Amino acid sequence: MSFKASELKIYFICGTQDIPENQTIQDILTQALEAGITMFQFREKGDKALSGLNKEKLAKELQALCNTYSVPFIVNDDVSLAKRINADGIHVGQDDEAVRAFSNDFQDKIIGLSVGNLYEYEKSDLTNVDYIGVGPMFETPSKSDANAPVGPDMIKQLRQKMGKFPMVAIGGITEDNVGLIANAGADGISVISAISRSNNIDNTVNEFKKYFK
Repeated sequence: MSFKASELKIYFICGTQDIPENQTIQDILTQALEAGITMFQFREKGDKALSGLNKEKLAKELQALCNTYSVPFIVNDDVSLAKRINADGIHVGQDDEAVRAFSNDFQDKIIGLSVGNLYEYEKSDLTNVDYIGVGPMFETPSKSDANAPVGPDMIKQLRQKMGKFPMVAIGGITEDNVGLIANAGADGISVISAISRSNNIDNTVNEFKKYFK
């Protein structure tokens, strides 16, 4: 599928580990889609994360939901799963499989890469990458292995290096600090708990949308 930077505006990332006990990921995603998220990434990580056929079954269910709303469905890190279910794209980190190793299989797909700082930018081959995820912006409760926050200024620094290359900010973004991200020049925001643990997903998404029209 053809990728547009506008699809990064409200980029929801989620797995079963991010869902409150009394809810399901299917319900949370449906609410987020109804509210107007522009992209979804299935990120199943952690000690209690699903694997194997259970993970694939859930991925297909969430993919079908995204298809209903014409929202791109991205798989985090798991290249083989993304290929098997024909996901819209794949997102990998600096320590995951190198993009060049699988890019031939994703020529008509979306490829995202995490780039946390200028050093990672300098060593990254972006030839086949459609967008980068920059962060963490702030302290984040959703990733136990997250690096130290780089702040919105990193968006500005990367903009000077990369021009209009699509980039989405991630890490600790809330309704209170989203304005700093928009002002720094990001194409959008990636959020996990801000949506998955919101008391009113519709209000949260619509508040974010004010900054990325």
